[in-house]
Amino acid sequence: MTPARHSRPSLVVDTNVILDVILDRAPWANEGALVLDATARGAARGFVASHAVTTVHYLVTRALGRGPANTAVSDLLEVLDVVPLGSSDFHRAQALGLGDFEDAVQVAAYLKVDATYLVTRNAKDYRGAPIEILSPGEVLGILGRSAKER
Repeated sequence: MTPARHSRPSLVVDTNVILDVILDRAPWANEGALVLDATARGAARGFVASHAVTTVHYLVTRALGRGPANTAVSDLLEVLDVVPLGSSDFHRAQALGLGDFEDAVQVAAYLKVDATYLVTRNAKDYRGAPIEILSPGEVLGILGRSAKER
């Protein structure tokens, strides 16, 4: 499932990548930030599953406080489009049979928007899912090649 030449890939960004950036978790924060920056610049269209927004807010509040969590979510919503998920999407996630339901819901979000890639640093969690999975570094390599092809 390779994006067509000169097309802009669409990315569903996994919660772990978002948290790496917001919480400055080494060694992953830099590549994740570059992926988010690329979406902000329009090199790719970025998405976040709706359930991940509340998860991010909760975990950032626990780590840094409510103010930073509110700012982080506001910034996130400026960079990524939210994939709205309904009951049919959650049923689809259950039917996928993945080991972790949250990961399955990420896959359902990917399928809903017909994304090009799911960006995660935990590819093994998605084993068996019918999607294209890349690490932030791999996405950056593809986006770099796409820019050179233009």
